[in-house]
Amino acid sequence: MTTETNTVELATELTIAWLGNPNTRTSADDVPAFLKSMYEAVTSLRSDPGEVASNEDPAEYIPAVSVRKSLASRDHIISMIDGKPYKTLRRHLATNGLTPEEYRARYNLKPDYPMVAEAYSESRRAMAHKIGLGRKTGAGANASAPAPDAAKPKRASKAAAAADAE
Repeated sequence: MTTETNTVELATELTIAWLGNPNTRTSADDVPAFLKSMYEAVTSLRSDPGEVASNEDPAEYIPAVSVRKSLASRDHIISMIDGKPYKTLRRHLATNGLTPEEYRARYNLKPDYPMVAEAYSESRRAMAHKIGLGRKTGAGANASAPAPDAAKPKRASKAAAAADAE
């Protein structure tokens, strides 16, 4: 009975605080309904979290399109969430609160399912090669280029340079 009393007291205190707010405008007829909703809210918060989880069934996600259709075009990937085409799914998934791994798991996709359209990936790869990304630095990258030491003339010691200056 003490838990019941505490729940009623807490719901009453919350209702009083809500009514005490100068920005709250309500009629006297609405107060009992609000008190009842506060009591139900406090009661549901006090219930065992295991009970709430067992009542919820895992949601079945039905894809908007088939896997084959989502990858049919080279220019875009069709999202299984909303059926719209995207060049890359990363931002779309983030706005829907998913990671690529969660998206793949939700729709039973293979781990190698792409998140970027093929044409977009190729254009980004070409641009990266054009600006020089992906090339190795050092002697192994370009054997025909002269070594950096061979291009510079060797200087004599400081004493020889000072004697030449006189």
